[in-house]
Amino acid sequence: MKYKNTRWTQFWQNYRQTFKDIVQHSSIFTTLILSVFLYSFFYPIAYQAEHAESLPIIVVDEEQSILTNTIISTVQNSPNVEVRAVTGNFAEAEQMIRTQQADGILLLPHNLSNSIHHGETGGIGLYLSAANFLKTQLIGLGLATSIENVLAAQAEKFQNISEFSPALSIHKIPLFNPLSGYGSYIFPAVAPLIIHQTILLGLCMLIATYRQSPQWRPSYAQFWAIFFSILTIGTLGCLYLFGFTFWLNDYPRGGNFWGMLIAVPIFLSCVIAMTLFLATFLDLPERAGHIVVFSSIPLFLLSGTAWPHAAMPEWMQIIANFLPSTQGIQMFIQLNQMGVPTSLIIPKLIYLAAFAAVCLCLAIWRLKYAKLPKT
Repeated sequence: MKYKNTRWTQFWQNYRQTFKDIVQHSSIFTTLILSVFLYSFFYPIAYQAEHAESLPIIVVDEEQSILTNTIISTVQNSPNVEVRAVTGNFAEAEQMIRTQQADGILLLPHNLSNSIHHGETGGIGLYLSAANFLKTQLIGLGLATSIENVLAAQAEKFQNISEFSPALSIHKIPLFNPLSGYGSYIFPAVAPLIIHQTILLGLCMLIATYRQSPQWRPSYAQFWAIFFSILTIGTLGCLYLFGFTFWLNDYPRGGNFWGMLIAVPIFLSCVIAMTLFLATFLDLPERAGHIVVFSSIPLFLLSGTAWPHAAMPEWMQIIANFLPSTQGIQMFIQLNQMGVPTSLIIPKLIYLAAFAAVCLCLAIWRLKYAKLPKT
């Protein structure tokens, strides 16, 4: 009993000492704790508007009639787009797109009015730059609504002599991003990666700092104290981002609260275990920054958020699904935004737990017994 009490005493002493060491090293403290608060406020600021507005387009008016003037006037009133120029030369409009003076071309053909009179659609053309899919979506939405209203009103004048009727409107109802906003889409996916990368950087720096002492070999009490201290910090960071930050910016949240509480410690355990193992290969605390700089963008791209896995090569899909960050990002989007039942994420939880167990065993072996590179 006395032996057990001694082990618990050593554990709590090391647990408290780990927090003291984190606070004493300003770079580690800033990375592990302050950076989460900074990201939570500054990252969403860029997407507060949620939607891009006044996106520039060029109108090619070949007919120059009352109908085309009405369409142009209606389009100009749309908040989504800004008519940068009106021309009768399509080649000129193409050149403006190439020089990035606009993001789209609205073509009003020379026979538009006559086509409408004969019950045809008129051949209106919409040409959009694919450089930015968000802009493409918003331009298409703004123009489609404006043109549909004008054509419907024009067709009513000839309803007795024409069989023309506009196609039925398609009403999109977003299920998991009601505002269809960019911030509501991007930040819930980035939040788990913020936790992932701050732990990766901060814990690698902490272990590398300890290893600057040539004789340092952690006891089991100190190893688990480090593990649980980082787990505490990471858990509080997740609850802060998934709770307060999502609420503050009115992002979709709370879909499966209890499932999220179960998933957080498992995901964090996997990230911490992987980081403890990676840290044994670093000879300087600064090397951790090299890993983060190199890995942040690829980890996000491989998560399947920016580009679906189905569109990636098969070998890239295998790498993506192997990464804990991919499993974590997809899992928390499912839980927080989509509200899926916990049973559906059990395969991800099992994978993360198994990954954590393997990395923990390797980290203990490396830190306690293996010959490590000199710092």
